[in-house]
Amino acid sequence: MNPRYEYRALLACDIAGSAGRGQQRLQEIRGALRSALSEALGVAELDSRDVSYVDTGDGCRLVAPAGLPKAELLVPLLPELSVRIRAHNRQAGSDARVRVRAAVHAGEVRFESDGTVSGTPFETLARLLDSGPLRHAAVVGPDGAPVAAILSQHYYEETVGHGYEGLETGAFTAADVLVKEYAARAWLWYPGSPVGPHGGSGREVGSHERPAEVEPPTGESGPRTVEQVVRAADHGTVFAVASGVQHIRPDERG
Repeated sequence: MNPRYEYRALLACDIAGSAGRGQQRLQEIRGALRSALSEALGVAELDSRDVSYVDTGDGCRLVAPAGLPKAELLVPLLPELSVRIRAHNRQAGSDARVRVRAAVHAGEVRFESDGTVSGTPFETLARLLDSGPLRHAAVVGPDGAPVAAILSQHYYEETVGHGYEGLETGAFTAADVLVKEYAARAWLWYPGSPVGPHGGSGREVGSHERPAEVEPPTGESGPRTVEQVVRAADHGTVFAVASGVQHIRPDERG
C-alpha cells in the first residue's frame, strides 16, 4: 500500500524540567500529562480515539483527525489543559509538579501503511517546542505557567483574528524564533504571564539562544517579568525602545 499525504493540525507537548527526577516521578508526571490532556480533549469535544497520540518519553505528539478546524486544537483545549495541570500541581509534591510546553503547527504529513506519520511539519513543530521564547514563557510566574504554548506563523494566520471565541489577537505575544536552521516569527500564549494573554502591549520576545531551564526561586511571591527570568538564566539582557517593544539580546561569552 502506497503512503498517503494529508494536511493535518499538529500539537506537541513537552514536560519542562523532567530530567533528573528518577523513574518513579517521571512515570507519575507522564501519567499526569496524559490524563490532563485526555480530559481536556473530552471537554473540547474531541474524541481521543480519533487523535493519533505518540508518547515521546517526556511529552507527546498529537496528530488531529482530518478536517478538524484548526481553532479547535487551541480553544478550549489549551485553557482546559492548563486548568487540569494547575489542579494536579496543587495536590502534587514539589518533585511531581508539571509545567508543559506546547507547540502547534499544521501541514502535509505522510502516513505509512503501518500507521506511522512523518514529514517536514514535524521538524517545524520540534523547533518551536525547543525555542528560547517558549522556554522563557514556561517559567514566567511564581510557580511557572502550567501550560505555555507557541503557534507557528501559519497556524496563527489560519486561526487567530477570524472571530473564533477565545482567540482574540490580544491573547498572543509575537516572538522571533531561531533554532538551528529554523528562523521564523511565531506567537506565544501563556496564561498569567505579564506579557501574555490580553496584555495588549504588542511587546515582542525574541531569543537566539536556547536558555537553561530556570526554576522560580522558592518562596518568591508575585509575578516575575521576562527581564527577571532572563537575568536569572544569565543568557541575555532585556532592553526596550521608545515604542515599548521589548527584546532579549543574548550576552556575549568570552
